[in-house]
Amino acid sequence: MFLFILTSRFAEQDFLVALPTKLMNGLGALFLSITTMMVAFSAGFFVLYDKEFVWVPLVIIALASVPVILYGRYQFGLLVDVYHSTYGSRNLFKPKKPMLY
Repeated sequence: MFLFILTSRFAEQDFLVALPTKLMNGLGALFLSITTMMVAFSAGFFVLYDKEFVWVPLVIIALASVPVILYGRYQFGLLVDVYHSTYGSRNLFKPKKPMLY
């Protein structure tokens, strides 16, 4: 999704709705993929270790979940700002009078 945004040719009006929507979809898909990868990683550790070493997968899962939490914390602000600038101020860039061209 991010490569599509960088390599595509858009008109001036597309920067108001189309590109921010694609950016929000890309951020959401990236967070979803990171989260599901973390769940699969955690499930693999629980399957691999026996019941006598329960503390090992818990420690590794706690350490491995730090990047997921940090990504969610840092990118949530960007997601809220993009949403607010795209849909919260929709009438901000529309002309008040009809143009003469």
